[in-house]
Amino acid sequence: MKILVVCQHFYPENFRINDICFELVKKGHDVTVLTGLPNYPKGKVLKEYKWFRKRKEIINGVKVKRCFLIGRGSSTLRMIINYMSFAISSSIKAFFMKKDFDIIYVYQLSPITMTWPARVIKKIKHIPLVIHVLDQWPVSITTGGISKESLSYKILTKWSYNAYNSADLITCSSKSFKKYFINELKLPKEKQYLYLPSYAEDDYKNTKKTDNKIFDLVFAGNIGPAQSVETIIEAANILKENKNILFHIVGDGLSKTKCEELAKKYNLKNVKFYGYFPVAKMKKFYDLADAFLITMVDNEVVNNTLPAKVQSYMIAAKPIIGAINGEVKDVILEADCGLCTSSYDYKTLAKLILEMSKDSKKIDEWSKNSYNYYVKHFKKEKCLDDLLKVLETEINKSNF
Repeated sequence: MKILVVCQHFYPENFRINDICFELVKKGHDVTVLTGLPNYPKGKVLKEYKWFRKRKEIINGVKVKRCFLIGRGSSTLRMIINYMSFAISSSIKAFFMKKDFDIIYVYQLSPITMTWPARVIKKIKHIPLVIHVLDQWPVSITTGGISKESLSYKILTKWSYNAYNSADLITCSSKSFKKYFINELKLPKEKQYLYLPSYAEDDYKNTKKTDNKIFDLVFAGNIGPAQSVETIIEAANILKENKNILFHIVGDGLSKTKCEELAKKYNLKNVKFYGYFPVAKMKKFYDLADAFLITMVDNEVVNNTLPAKVQSYMIAAKPIIGAINGEVKDVILEADCGLCTSSYDYKTLAKLILEMSKDSKKIDEWSKNSYNYYVKHFKKEKCLDDLLKVLETEINKSNF
């Protein structure tokens, strides 16, 4: 198959689409990625990609075509400019690309406007379009405090409806997304929706156990408003007299500084911030972890989402402690791979952490359950095979 992948983010930025594309090439497929200039998570375009450099690359066999964008910076205004600069420049580039593709696959993170170039090529070439949804739009922007009654939300609702409705198939990373598309966004019920969960990169497999007499808790990933990492800091404050419990916060994002200031305010010695690390360098933190942490705000978007870090935690065969509602909480309980309380409930979170730190036998049981659940539901080979079947089916439909 000749596959055009559209995603605003690609290597060297850390998103699962990197591994998906590399694996598709290994399986013999011709993969081209239309993407932007690397600027996540720092918000500044990497210097080696400035001044029209490296606009075309071949990375692990993947043909990469990069479009102009303005770095996302650290403000809402800059983020909007970032989104729109890519949407416009990539749509223009789409007109001039060779269009000998069999199918278009959009790996849709935020924003929905990253679908624009895919829609341009679909209209010109009349080839099938599959949109894989990881962030529901426009409702996902409500996590940033934007009201559903605002004019911007209404505009984005129309944009999102048109984008999703243009797809021949919508694949969803979370089971709950279909309800949102039909009940709230009012997409046609007869449109095709399919649940295709994420998998984790092999980098997270085969973790070790670090016997240092400390109960090490690791949070890994984006530190933004939706992640509610403040809940972890509050729990750490309750547990600060327990010298054998240590919190490791690995990642970057809009709320990192706020969380660091909160830890400093409480004079916490049991919390360490490490900043951003690429996937290839995350293993040392996964080896260190006795358990992983996941916290999120209580929001209809978040509650319907299964963040990809869950799969990363599970393949590492370590238990998960959460302060989160919705689909993630359901998965943790169904897998019996850890303990979970409600979003924001830092007091109970602290109790659960203390409880787990004293039960090594149960930790071993949860660890095995975590990995077994991953193998059954999120195994890489299965997820990739399912994706290829979907793409082949859509191509065959278009040829009739």
